[in-house]
Amino acid sequence: MRNFILGAIIILLLLLMGGLAIATLGFLPTNADSTPPAIERRIAMSAMDASMERHAPRVTSPVPPTDDNLIDGMKVYTMNCAGCHGGLDNKPSPLARSFYPPPPQLILDPLDDPEWHIYYAVRTGIRYTGMPAWKQALSEQDMWKVTAFLSRIQKLPPAVQDYWKKSTGVAPPAVDPQGEEHGHHD
Repeated sequence: MRNFILGAIIILLLLLMGGLAIATLGFLPTNADSTPPAIERRIAMSAMDASMERHAPRVTSPVPPTDDNLIDGMKVYTMNCAGCHGGLDNKPSPLARSFYPPPPQLILDPLDDPEWHIYYAVRTGIRYTGMPAWKQALSEQDMWKVTAFLSRIQKLPPAVQDYWKKSTGVAPPAVDPQGEEHGHHD
C-alpha cells in the first residue's frame, strides 16, 4: 500500500511539473483571438461560478423593474456594454472574437443568472476576461438598471419592447418557445 501511495504522489508531481513546463516554455497560445479549449472553458466557468457563490452578496435590487428603469438600463447597456457584448441590433459584437475568452453575447444568448450574480459581475468585473469593474464609472442606480435589463431581456414588458424596436429598427430577440435556459455556460 505504501508503494502505491508513493507511486500516485510521484505521478501527480510529474503531471504537475509537466503542465508547468508546457506553460512556462511557451507551448500554450497567448493570443486573444484563439479559441479556448473546452477543458479550459469548463474549468474557468466552474471557478468563476464558485467564486461568485462564495463572494457575491445575495442582495436585492433597490431599483424596481419599471418600464422607465428598464429603458434606462437598455441605454446604459448600449453606451457601456454593447461594444463587447453585442448591440440591440441582435448581431454579435465585432470585438467578440478579439477577446480571450470571448465575452458572452448577452442579447443573442441572455443570461440566466440571478440578479445578485449579474450585479456583482457588473460592479466588480471579472478578472482575466477584460470585463472591467464598473463601480467607479457607473452609479449604483445605473448598475442596477442595467442588471434589471439584462436579467429580463427575454421577458421585457410591451412598452420596453416597443422602445427597443423604435430606437433600433429591430425587434428584441424572441422568447425561446422551448423554454431553454440561456446563460454563461458553454
